[in-house]
Order: sequence, then C-alpha cells, then structure tokens
Amino acid sequence: MMKFHHIFSRLLVLIPMLFVEAMAQDPAPVSFTGTVTGIDNIPVAGMNVTVQERSKETVTDSEGKFSITAVKGDVLIFSKDDYLTYYHTIVNEKGALKILVSKTLPYAGMDDDVYIPFDIRKKREINGAVSSLKSSVLPQIPSSSLTNLFAGQLPGLNVWQTGTLPGRDETTIVIRNRASFAGANVPLVLVDGVVRDFSDMDLSEIEGISVLKDAASLAWYGNRAANGVLLITTKRGSADKTLFTYDTQMGTQQPTVLAKPLDSFTFGSLYNRALQTDGFAPLYSQETLDGYKSRTDPYKYPNNNFVEEFFKNNALVQRHVLTASGGSKAVRYFTNLSYFNQGGLYNHTDHPLFNTNAGYRRYNLRTNLDIQVTPLLTVQLDMGGRIEDRREPGSTSATFLSTVFDTPPNAFPLLNEDGSYGGSNLYRSNPLAQLQGQGNRSEVTRVLQGTINANHKLDFWLNGLTANLFYTFDIQGRYLSGRSQEYEVYERGTTGALTRFGTQTPLGYLASTFADNVRTNELWTGLDYDQNFGKHHFRITARYQQAVTFNPTRLEDKRQGFSGRVSYSFNNRYYADLVASYTGADNYMPGKQFGFFPAIAAGWVISEELFLKNTSFLDYLKIRASYGKAGNNSTGETNKFPYAYLFNPANGSYAFGTSYSAQAGASENTLPNPDMTWETAVKTDVGFDAQLVKNRLSISANYFNEYRKDILTNPIYPSIIGLATYRINDGETRLNGFEGAIDFTQKFGAFTIMLGGNFTYAKNKILRINESAGLADYQQQAGYNIGSVTGFGKLMLISEGIFQSQEEINNSPVQRFAGKLQPGDIKYKDVNSDGVVDNYDRVMTEYNDTPDTFYGFKIGASYKSVDFSLLAQGVAGRTVQLRTLVMAGSNNNGYINQFSPEAWTASNPSAPYPRLGISDRGNNTADSDFWLRSGNYLRLKSVELGYTLPSSLLEKIRIRRLRVYVNGFNLLNFNKTGINMDPEMPFAGYNSYPYVRTLTAGLNLKF
Repeated sequence: MMKFHHIFSRLLVLIPMLFVEAMAQDPAPVSFTGTVTGIDNIPVAGMNVTVQERSKETVTDSEGKFSITAVKGDVLIFSKDDYLTYYHTIVNEKGALKILVSKTLPYAGMDDDVYIPFDIRKKREINGAVSSLKSSVLPQIPSSSLTNLFAGQLPGLNVWQTGTLPGRDETTIVIRNRASFAGANVPLVLVDGVVRDFSDMDLSEIEGISVLKDAASLAWYGNRAANGVLLITTKRGSADKTLFTYDTQMGTQQPTVLAKPLDSFTFGSLYNRALQTDGFAPLYSQETLDGYKSRTDPYKYPNNNFVEEFFKNNALVQRHVLTASGGSKAVRYFTNLSYFNQGGLYNHTDHPLFNTNAGYRRYNLRTNLDIQVTPLLTVQLDMGGRIEDRREPGSTSATFLSTVFDTPPNAFPLLNEDGSYGGSNLYRSNPLAQLQGQGNRSEVTRVLQGTINANHKLDFWLNGLTANLFYTFDIQGRYLSGRSQEYEVYERGTTGALTRFGTQTPLGYLASTFADNVRTNELWTGLDYDQNFGKHHFRITARYQQAVTFNPTRLEDKRQGFSGRVSYSFNNRYYADLVASYTGADNYMPGKQFGFFPAIAAGWVISEELFLKNTSFLDYLKIRASYGKAGNNSTGETNKFPYAYLFNPANGSYAFGTSYSAQAGASENTLPNPDMTWETAVKTDVGFDAQLVKNRLSISANYFNEYRKDILTNPIYPSIIGLATYRINDGETRLNGFEGAIDFTQKFGAFTIMLGGNFTYAKNKILRINESAGLADYQQQAGYNIGSVTGFGKLMLISEGIFQSQEEINNSPVQRFAGKLQPGDIKYKDVNSDGVVDNYDRVMTEYNDTPDTFYGFKIGASYKSVDFSLLAQGVAGRTVQLRTLVMAGSNNNGYINQFSPEAWTASNPSAPYPRLGISDRGNNTADSDFWLRSGNYLRLKSVELGYTLPSSLLEKIRIRRLRVYVNGFNLLNFNKTGINMDPEMPFAGYNSYPYVRTLTAGLNLKF
C-alpha cells in the first residue's frame, strides 16, 4: 500500500512539471490553412479542427476550408460525427494543408464504444445482448443514489426505489426479471471491471454504463453472473484538449405522498364504533368527544396531527462538482471533486448541541491517470474515494417514524402546561422528545479504491501481442458515534396531577464503534492478441483472476479462475465470439469448487450483402444470436463451508449424573450439504440492430430464453432428524420474453427533435421446487411465477365480497379465520367445497410485486440555444396490497387510521373496506385477494429545460460553455390503486420516510 501511495504522489507532482516544460519550449505560433475532403473528393463542412493539448479550435466552412494557429510539432485533430477521427502532425508544412477523412461504418463511429469485460468494442462488433448509454444523457439531478437515475433508460434494466431516507436511497435492480426463487436475483455490479458499489459515486465520475444480459457477455464471469452484469466505466483524460468544468445544482425535495391522520373527535368516534361492533362499551364519553371537537382545552383534550407537525414541506438539497481533464502524449489525467448535501424533512430538530434531523453529506474524489511510461508500456493509476456522513435522531429514524405514524391524535399533548413532555403509561414515546431529548446518531463511512493497470506490448515476440496486469486495493470502514440521552414523560390525570414515566438521563456520548471494515484485493493478469490478416481480424484475450475479501466479522471469501475470449470478424460483416471461463469459490466442497462456463455468439451484417445493399430506406441491419452457460452463487446462503460438519461449543449444556447438574457441551450445527453448488443458467438470445431512413431511425430487439437449474430448495427430510438442514440444488425455472429499443432524430434547420423508447416483457415460471407432501394441485408453486406481493404469502384466499347480513353468514360455508363472524366481514370462497373455509382453501396465485413488463420513453428537443428533455417510466404486471395501510396500527389505537371512515357499516354497504373491530379480526386480516390492487404505474421521471449562452459572448471571458437549467425528478405518478399511494413504494409516507420529488436549478460551466 505504501509503495502505491508513493508512486501516486510522485505522479501528481510530475504532471505540472511536464506542462511547464512543454510551455517553455513552444516556438512562435504560425497560422495554417487547409481543406478537408472525403474519399469521394467532396468537401466536408462542419468538421471540428483542434490543436492537441491546446485550447485552439475551429470548424470547417461549407467548402471544407479552415484556418488555425499552431506551431511545428503540434498535432491537428479532425473530428466529426460519422467520420473517423484523423490526426495530422505539423512538420515542415508549405502551402495549404489537404486533409482526407473517411466515413465510419454504421455503429462503428468514434462515439460507438461499448465497454465489455476488460475490452472495448464498437456497437457493430457486439454479437450479444448488451445495452449501453453515456452518463451525459442521465438526468442532472442531485441524488444520493445513482441507481435511481437509470430507471426507464435501457431495455432489460428494471430499477425501482425501496427507500428514500437521506443517505439510504435504497434501490432494487433486476435485469429482465427474476430467474431464481432462492436468492435476491441482483445483478453483478462492476466498476472498471471489479465488484464495487457505485450507487454512492458521483455522476461526474462515470463515463458510461453497459448492461450485459446474454451468455456470451456473462460467461466471462463464470459462476457469478447469471443474474446479469451492470458494468460501470469511469471517465479518463484526453490529450486532445484541457478541460475544466464546474457543475452546481441547488433545489428542494418534497414529499409526494403523506398520511393524513384523523383528528381526535373522528378518531374517538370511530374507536367507540369499533368497540361497540365487538360488543364492548364505548371508551370515550360524549363529554370527551365534545371536548375534542371544541378544542377548548388542548391539555385535557389533545388534538395532534403528528404528521403535519413533524414533517416539513420541503428539504434543501445541493451538489457541487469540479473536474479537470487533459494532459499530454505522455500523461493524461481526469480528476474530480464533488460535494453533496441532502437535508431531511423532520421538523423541530433544533438543539443547541446537536442536530437530530435526518441528513446526508458526501465528499467524492477521483483521479484517473494514464501514463505512457515507454513506447511499449502504458500504466493506468486510478484512485477513488469518498466520505459519507449519515445523521438521524438518537431514537433512530425507524422508531421516530413509527411514533409519528402510529400514535393516535388524542394520546397526549406534546407539552404539558409546565413545559414537560406529554405521554402516558400506554404511550411513552413522545416524538418531540425523541428529537430534542434523546440525542442523535452519526454514521461516517470512508471508502478508498485503488487500481493499477499495466499493459506492455510484446510486438518484438509476436506482432499484436500484449501482456497486462490489473490489481485493485479497496478498503471501506464505518464509524458510529453520536450523543446519548433519555427523557421522561408525564401523564395528566383527571385532576390535573402529572404522573411520570421513564427516567431522564444527562446528555452524554453514544458508545463509538468501528464497523464493516472490509478490504478487497483483486488480481487479473494475462495476454491479449489483436491482429488483422487482410479481411480477417482476430482478437484473443486470456486472463487469470484471483480475489480475496477480508472482513473481521467472518472468514475470508476467496475466488479464483480463468477467463478467455476469442473474437473473429471477416470483412467487417461476419462476426463470431467464443467465450469461456473456469471459475471457483472457496465456499464449496473441495473437488467441487470449480465449474466450466462456455458460450458462443455470432452476428451477420446482412445489409452489406448485395441483395440489400441498394435498399434506399435501410442503412444498416445486423442479426445476431448467442448461446451458453453462466452461473449464480448468490443464492442466499451466507454461512461459510455449508459442506462441512461444524459444532458449536458454546451452544447449551447437557445434564449428567444422578444430580442432573448441567455440564458444558457442544451441539451440531446445520446438517451439511456436501453437494451444494451454484445455479446454472442456460441462456439463448436472438436479436437484431437496424438503422433506417438515413440513420435517423435506430431499432434494436432481442428475444431471450433462459433455463435455470440447480436452484436451492428445501429438502424433504423427516423432522425426526432433529437438526436444521441446508437447502439442496433441486429447483428449476424458465424465463423468456423480448425487449426492444427505438430512437429517432430529425433536424429541421436550427430545430432538432429526438424521440426514444424501450420496452421489456419477461415472464418467469417455476418448473420444479420441493414442497410439502400432500399439497393440493392448486396449492403447489410449480407452474406459477417467482415471487409474491410484499407482506403477503404466495397462497391466498379468494374473496367474494363482504357479508351484508347474518342470514348470508348462516347460509355460507363456515369461515375458520375468526371466532365470530359479523356483517361487514370479508367472505371467502370454499375452494375444495368441503363446507369449511380454512387453510385448505388457500390457492396459489400469479400476483407479484416484481413486474413482468417495464418501459421508458423520452422526448428531447433543441432550438438554437434552448434545449428540453423529458423522461417517463412505467411498469405493468405488478401487484400491491392495501392491508398494511388500511389495517395499520395495534390494539393501543384500535387499528383506527385515516382509512377507517371508509369501513363497512349497515348504512354504507358498498364501502371498500370491512367493518371496524378491536378484537377477533383474523377473518379480515388474512392473506386474500380482497386487499390486492394493480401496482402498474406511469411516472413522469424527469423534465429538464436549459439555455446555453452564445459562444460569441463567452469567448470574451475565455469560457467555452455556460449552460443554465431547471429540472424536476419524480414529478408525477399515474396509477390505479384507488388511493393516495405511490405503487413503487406503497408504504412510503405511511409507515416509512416519504417518497420525494426533487426540483432544482443548475449551472454547467466549461473553460
């Protein structure tokens, strides 16, 4: 580590020295003129001409002519869309320069790079299912999690939020759909080729993202990649020009959905009704209800709206970024420094000694260096790091939110007459006291990621051969600290006397601890071969890989393997790839730790054939297919060495002798499974890419079919063995569907419009899973999809409305989920027709909260200096449940909440929800389709409007570009849930931190 640090520090010192030396040797500049033409001898207008490593640049006119100032030895760079970039070194030029440039083949331009494992390909060369985009097209929003920005952007990539608390913007990513019922189905996320968390990186660090979905793309990573790969590539410097940028965004975040609690009078009236329905006397007298209604005595008759009191309408968010990139032929650099600050929505968090509002601050730093050490040796030295500071109340946000959402409005006054905290024996948690009298918590995370990547040409042995070495050093740690304090609450009695509950403690320091100190080292080394033989082009890559993760809370995790790829193309028309890996992990039985994962892919640019060559509307058409295997070892088993017999020496004791005294002993842990292995996915992909109407319209589509086997499922062992058992590899599933994307661009003079969209349909099915013996056919999972509705099981009762009378109850099958049924209770179907509704009437269902269809579409337009963009994103085939909201609460508050006024009564027989009740509620809280609603939605994800100041104005102050803009994120949601709910996060704003929309103004400055 020290050696790496010393090298890195010296290189940073070397960069300015190189610049100073270069500037000192510059001779006097001279003006050069010239003409740029294509190979058809037609002048090329609008081509950018720049001087490498300098700020000089110009553009060719309508006749292809240009004039630029340079010196001997300078390199002129000629670049334009649809043309290959051309470099011309000035030597002893006399007269006008004549530059000849070539057009690129379709999908083989300078901006058509696609990142694949340890290589770069042009889109034309990709034979598998790979989707990619540049970070520049992502919404420029200050977000604590980058993954949120990817929603709706790419076919096959499904992204949805599961948490919005500042600094814990949790997101779920699924590529296509779930294909396993054993694990989380999360993709392998790689940053610059290795496993790293990218959600907390800054957007300015990222160059692009590739989503790898087919076997030919995934086989490289062996038994880790069956769920797909998200490959993030960071930015690098260029010697073409030196560029400094400053980005700033400031704005506000607002809750999109918030609970609307009942007032005390309504709550008390409904509570009385619930008691009376169950045959109990009312709790609240008419005098008390009148007191709540008149609000004349806030201490005797409190009437709180905790949600309104403790949530602000908005919270500030800001982001600032500085970047610098450039260099010389010898050294190129990219560096950035960013700051992000997200405030929380909690109110009443002011304290002279600490802040209890939820909050998140993050500092990101990255420096990527490319060094041409010798003509044969190139070294990349990368260093990325960040510091994150998360803050929350001392009671934790989860506890505070539970208090705010679940405490009834009449429980107590926040403050008594004497200023003490209100409370009661039943409700001892006061949200004001939790914010002001219970301290705070701080969690500081520090991350450092270092990479060295060396490539040495071996042309002296074999032309086109290169040796490489890639090594990483990543370390992450968390530090927990804060202030600690406890408070006491006082309950006001009928006489006005106060009774204390709890014990107040003085303010102190929370016990500070270090947690999650994890270090990972990864090594890749091998050879590359790249050579042309006439029209034949070969690329061969071979790598050995080894990685180890050190965590003080568990044993080391080790990986090892070999990966290889052979790519062949003929005449830039016919392509083929052969990919294979032999990889293993230490968590499997010795002798069974390694597996072989081969794949093959082929592509044919059919538009180059004579029978399509002269088709006027078709510019490009490639058909492609791939087939092969990939593995998944992320199956939910977290214990080390599940194949071994392990004993716990501190687990319990045994009685020996006539005195039956306890003697220390050891017990056997989980019964091992020596045959446990990874899941194997056999993937087939067929697709095409096309460009039409003079490259204005681009279309791509894929059909995919995946068969997955060896999925962990519960063994069917008799319980007499008396031990917990590991699962066995006996499950099978099928996943198939199609995905596509379309983009259209059209210019009308100074006006440009861009339209695009993507669509994915992915259906999964369980083919084999071990289940309990004796299950009826309609209760077995085989044949149904993977997953369930959050908060529900897969088996559900089928509802038939609500009982309207006692006569209807008497004439219906016996319902066994409540002691006594009443009108207003849910009626269920007797599926097996035995006259009784019980667990045997639960049926397997297809309801799922993971959608099988998701899509996105975008609109972009620009006119002169004004630009506009819009992104919408949606899902279908998703189901959510309302029971968690409608039946929220406990016996303490009678399960009375804002939905209770819509409960069934004899005078409102068409009410959407069953009757109120304090006890014997099992019939109405059972898992059933009564509570299910469509979770489909269409979200207006982002809108941005920008203006770029004229270059003629900026040149005077030596600024290249200045753009100002306003944008919004998570603006609107259209759904059919029927209530004020966001189906992406159904419970946000009701029992968890609210979903937020973000409104910001920003500035982008380049100089």
